Amino acid sequence: MATAETPLVQVKNLIKYFPINRGFIFSRHVGDVKAVDDVSFDIYRGETLGLVGETGCGKTTVGRTLLRLYEPTSGHVLFEGKDLTQMRGRDLRHMRRRMQIIFQDPYASLNPRMTVGSIVGEPLEIHGVASGKEKVDRIQELLEIVGLNPYFINRFPHEFSGGQRQRIGVARALALNPDLIVCDEPISSLDVSIQAQVVNLLEELQKRLGLTYLFIAHDLSMVRHISDRMAVMYLGKIVELADRDEIYTNPLHPYTKALMSAVPVPDPDVEEHRRRVILEGDIPSPANPPSGCHFHTRCPAAQEICGTVDPVYREVKPGHWVACHPEIIGV
Repeated sequence: MATAETPLVQVKNLIKYFPINRGFIFSRHVGDVKAVDDVSFDIYRGETLGLVGETGCGKTTVGRTLLRLYEPTSGHVLFEGKDLTQMRGRDLRHMRRRMQIIFQDPYASLNPRMTVGSIVGEPLEIHGVASGKEKVDRIQELLEIVGLNPYFINRFPHEFSGGQRQRIGVARALALNPDLIVCDEPISSLDVSIQAQVVNLLEELQKRLGLTYLFIAHDLSMVRHISDRMAVMYLGKIVELADRDEIYTNPLHPYTKALMSAVPVPDPDVEEHRRRVILEGDIPSPANPPSGCHFHTRCPAAQEICGTVDPVYREVKPGHWVACHPEIIGV
């Protein structure tokens, strides 16, 4: 696992609420969707931190708030010690060159009216990095890096397959030589055969360019393959964070155990005797989360304390963080 004295990114008590308003003429604030609710984690230079959880748990909102695509409600995001949440204007614009995102849907994230050259070259123009022949050379270099024909710069997105479109998105993210890339479920909308190609490309680029990833995904086996550490989210909160192998072999939080039990094992003998943890009920609404531990309404190990006291997110062993009561997990 990549290590460093100081993390590249430090997220501290990050909160992002979306207001709920009612009324057409006299709009009034009646509540909040608590998409991200007091999240803290670090990302070290050169590593890949995987972020997993059910649909609607807040994974994408974490990534977008980290990059200031969404304004945080409160909390801090430190990039090399500089607080992004306090930056405005030119300072924020300069820092954004070092942080990029690969969006989930390659069909929606590329402007159909723009050529590939315009899409990949747009960051270079916006930040005044290159123009003219220098810009064209850089665009062709980026297309070649991601495995596309450099002479496709005058083609439009509809002329490419889904996997090729996602490679165009990767090229656009690489244009400004960033340090951090948020990969927001970059393979979820692709065919299985193409998913492996895109993941292999991301790993190759990480080694070649020294990139740092926040990899958001649903596919737990793929996250284990690409990540150094994993964070598990449930209803706006991180419930467990540890080394990827530690999460798979020794999960502590009941929700993490349920997730890991759903990962298929390619061994008929092991699969036959493996115990699945089936969660009952539906995930509660983030607009009205349960009191105490958010997971207690579905937790098979829930006790009375879980419904009233929100567990402390704590380090139970070196590098292994859990948000669960000691009497539940025995640590």
